Amino acid sequence: MNWTDRSVALGIVAVWGFNFVVIKWGLQGVPPFLLGALRFLCVSLIGMLFIPRPKLPVLWLAGYGLSMGFGQFACLFTAIKVGMPAGVASIVLQSQAFFTLLIAFFWLKESFTSLQLLGLIIGFAGLWCIGGSAGGALPWLGFLLTIVAASSWALSNVVIRAFIRRGHTPSMLGVVVWCSPFLVLPFAAMSGWLEADLIHLEGVLQWKSVFAVLYLAVVASLFGYGQWSRLLSRYPANVVAPYSLLVPFFGVLSTAVLLGERLGVWQWIGGGLLLCGLAINVFGSGLLRKLKTGK
Repeated sequence: MNWTDRSVALGIVAVWGFNFVVIKWGLQGVPPFLLGALRFLCVSLIGMLFIPRPKLPVLWLAGYGLSMGFGQFACLFTAIKVGMPAGVASIVLQSQAFFTLLIAFFWLKESFTSLQLLGLIIGFAGLWCIGGSAGGALPWLGFLLTIVAASSWALSNVVIRAFIRRGHTPSMLGVVVWCSPFLVLPFAAMSGWLEADLIHLEGVLQWKSVFAVLYLAVVASLFGYGQWSRLLSRYPANVVAPYSLLVPFFGVLSTAVLLGERLGVWQWIGGGLLLCGLAINVFGSGLLRKLKTGK
């Protein structure tokens, strides 16, 4: 990977890490489901003008959208709203990699290596450490909702993997854009049902709320996924994917600087274990292969 593309990769993970600060800002004026509805409405209105529709059946787009978009972000936004620290959420959400392994094992009958199993065990030990701090400053509901968000993200990964196994390789940006219309109505319906008394025009029009919607839609979704897809089209996945390990770093750093959040001892330990397990899953097989071949 050349230095220009390395800079782009770092920019993407920085954008996705800062995402958690933006969500926190947005939720100060807009309730969670309305924030989701506005985000995906914005993605739809802008993205569908420029991004061609991927060659996926409508039901697959809807299924991916409901798991990736509604399942993940409805739970994540609500978790942060009820008190889940945004920095901790950026770490816990990475457990999606482990849930992807488990869902693919049961649904697609994919096996995993002993190293992946080791990474899985270490990662879940990290989640246990983070969850153990839920008796203190970390709210149980927020932690569990973040776990559900990670599981939903994992389910969407497996949905795409299942379609790829059928011989199709859709553009991830196209999938994100064209599944967005399927998300606006569920988010809006849930907002109307649960948040009608919480919605105030002055809150929606706060600069932080407007900035949050535009950032989540244009920068995090269209720019982030667009550039990530471009990198994946130019380089092997094992070259690009490791950069995603830096998302929690930028998440914790930005929430510490801009929101004043600090991790507790068990959160540091749990986060370290979770990322260690993730690193084993990403790098383990390649390192073992190099050791065996001596190259």
